[in-house]
Amino acid sequence: MTIAREQLRELAQFEDSTSGAVSFYFQPVTPRNKSHKETVILIKDLAREALRNLEARTENKERRDSARADIDRILRLSADLRSNGTHAKAVFACAARNVWQEYDLPPTLAATQLFVDQHFHLKPIAHLLGALPGLGVILVDRHRARTFDLRLGELTEREGLFQSLSRKGRSDGFAGYDAGHAERRVEDEARQHFKAVAALLKESLEKGLFEKWILGCQEVHRTLLEPQLHAYVSQALLGQFNADVQHVTRDEIRSQAQQIVDRWQSDRRRRLVAQVLSQARGHGRGVTGLRRVLRSLEMGEVQTLLIGEHFQSHAVECRGCGHLDAHVVNFCPVCARPTQEIVDVGEAILPRVILRDVETFYVKDNPEFDQVGNIAALLRFRVGNTQTISSAASEMKAAIDYPGRLRRFAS
Repeated sequence: MTIAREQLRELAQFEDSTSGAVSFYFQPVTPRNKSHKETVILIKDLAREALRNLEARTENKERRDSARADIDRILRLSADLRSNGTHAKAVFACAARNVWQEYDLPPTLAATQLFVDQHFHLKPIAHLLGALPGLGVILVDRHRARTFDLRLGELTEREGLFQSLSRKGRSDGFAGYDAGHAERRVEDEARQHFKAVAALLKESLEKGLFEKWILGCQEVHRTLLEPQLHAYVSQALLGQFNADVQHVTRDEIRSQAQQIVDRWQSDRRRRLVAQVLSQARGHGRGVTGLRRVLRSLEMGEVQTLLIGEHFQSHAVECRGCGHLDAHVVNFCPVCARPTQEIVDVGEAILPRVILRDVETFYVKDNPEFDQVGNIAALLRFRVGNTQTISSAASEMKAAIDYPGRLRRFAS
């Protein structure tokens, strides 16, 4: 099963400080021999290391037993994983809470990894999903339309449209009159077909079936479809590739569409980095550096988060109000309760980012971005001085604890 944003939000909400949450990511590699022993050995080594760290960190027997049960199940799963070279895999488990969820991922993870913590580790999935809109792929000609969902490299076909066009009769009639009449009828039916495709696209976007779309067709059909499209349907179009609806293969569709998505993401990331840095320099809708970004997240200001691909920094989190602070202090500056140190604040902020639907881009190989701390945010707005960090932190915690409030909080 491929993970969707709804499942990602559920994972982001999960917390169990008693039993622990196990996160496992498997990245297939080309084996050096047919026995595939390297995969099994690697997973066993990760399992031993995770249990050793858990023994050192906690004396809670319930947590150790729950994590051990999940890790044993992952080890049994490794026999199936070693023969899987086409998909990566993510597993999220907590035996004490009866949680076991498996998801197929594109084989583009950094490495095979295993974590045991009170939250699920979501950074590898955030790399894949954070800035990826819901995508539709539409293939069209004069009398067919095929629609697909493209999610994490998986192409799923929906019900399409088919318009049976009229044919000319056996005779063209007197002076070709019947032939001309039939031709006009065929053209009108084709026009109605493209109007139906345009209506389908508008309805799909309005229902949220996808947020962006890609068109596959021959050039002559594109010129017939485009005049029928609503303005915001045209704005949601990422790109177009040449395709014959009847003969194109699924692999060709997937490959062509993914190239368009990759180019769009790369261009958008580059533009956003430049925009954030410019806005931050002008004290506009941009902030840079961990301290300012954490404050803006807490205040509900962030629209888009930009974070270095290998960004890692220490911070503290309040055990009471959930306030995150870049200064490693023993007591929360908001509510004065004890704090706990966080080794990877880039991981710790992900539940907040995911639950708030903050668009997230991971940036690499950008010296100018490195100079501002490898983390920045484009803001929706700037909160006035009337709202304190304390009240923002309280509301943020309430939004995470009670997801039904998220829409109001994000507005």
